[in-house]
Amino acid sequence: MTIPILVAVPVKDLDNAKQRLMPILTPDERRALAAAMLEDVLTALAAAALDPVCVVTKDAAVIALAGRHGVRCLTEAANRGHTEAVALAQREAVRLGLRRFLTIPGDVPCVTAVEIDRLCAALDAGPGVAFVPSLSGVGTNAALLSPPDAMPLTFGEPSFGNHLEAARGRGLTPAVLPLPGLGLDIDAPEDLRLLLERGPGTRSGALLRRWDLPRRLASLG
Repeated sequence: MTIPILVAVPVKDLDNAKQRLMPILTPDERRALAAAMLEDVLTALAAAALDPVCVVTKDAAVIALAGRHGVRCLTEAANRGHTEAVALAQREAVRLGLRRFLTIPGDVPCVTAVEIDRLCAALDAGPGVAFVPSLSGVGTNAALLSPPDAMPLTFGEPSFGNHLEAARGRGLTPAVLPLPGLGLDIDAPEDLRLLLERGPGTRSGALLRRWDLPRRLASLG
């Protein structure tokens, strides 16, 4: 039996997205890449047939993009950061009476429905938590909670270790799933190299090839 789950995808405003990529991408390119990565994530979630999926944002362009994918939004009054956006979605999951809560970021374009299915299968029917670390092992790229308020979530490095410690402090035994697609969040120029290698079929990877990113990355050394 499918267990009802709310999936939250927090997204900052596109105009200020991915500032660590400024050495190699123009503002318009960073905006386009952020939108393409979000579309890649929403496509994977649609293929995994999870419902409801909520994008948490205050950006009108993100709201419009989510609407084109048939995804509802939780609209923030202000951009208070990733942690607050996730907490808002957790409260919504509790309000709706759902039994599980999953959050993944909007900048993991190589995530697949298979990985999402594996993560959702990591917990049995009882209380529990599961986490996907970033490729560095320092950040948290996904968190699955049963019930949705099993524990508070706090993002920003070193969130992965902090989440494991907090879960154990609540008597929970966290499941850990290193997943290569979900683990790759795109923040720095070196991440773009991995995206080109691992995401040839993504919208995001197609954009990078269109912009001749391999040559531009080579120029950085």
